Amino acid sequence: MYNNNPTRVLTGEVRLSYANLVTPRANSSNPNAEPRYSVTLLIPKSDIAVKQNIDASIEAAAADAQTRLWGGVKPPVMPTPVHDGDGVKDNGTAYGPECKGCWVITANSKQKPQVVHQSDINTELAPQDIYSGMYARVTINFFGYNQAGRRGIGCGLGNVMKTRDGEPLAGGASAAADFAGVGQSVGSPAPAYTPYINPLTGEPAF
Repeated sequence: MYNNNPTRVLTGEVRLSYANLVTPRANSSNPNAEPRYSVTLLIPKSDIAVKQNIDASIEAAAADAQTRLWGGVKPPVMPTPVHDGDGVKDNGTAYGPECKGCWVITANSKQKPQVVHQSDINTELAPQDIYSGMYARVTINFFGYNQAGRRGIGCGLGNVMKTRDGEPLAGGASAAADFAGVGQSVGSPAPAYTPYINPLTGEPAF
């Protein structure tokens, strides 16, 4: 519970992945959907207190949805946004190495979140200081949904407070990383120029 709201949680320090916090992005599986701001939180499993708060908030959201949205019936298998980073995704593929030892939650919002630094919570960070791989504390809110016959719990994104920098998580490597240590060593060095000597005159021929 955060700020006396049973469905709201303030995380401890987490690592951010897939951070779309500056520009909203459309869901690749539903390009007609309204673009949203989103981020995936990598929550260390060692942070037991936060996981307990998350579980309690999900139960509070389910209790509310059971009354308002689900006709008094809780789904026997209730989908939630909490996933095991040591397991596999719904499509059967493994999570990335950055997810190991973490709970993985994706939160999103139609509204742009405020992203600040813990040293100055009154000033929003510049876009270049916001990236996947940085560490932060995040406010999230759990809610029930009933859409197209599907019932479950979703996670809304609140605001983000950056705590420290981290190794960027990106889809590709920089040129500097790709070619580090290579420099001019690719291939054999060009031989020094040796002029052709005319055997008749003993003079170089250009």
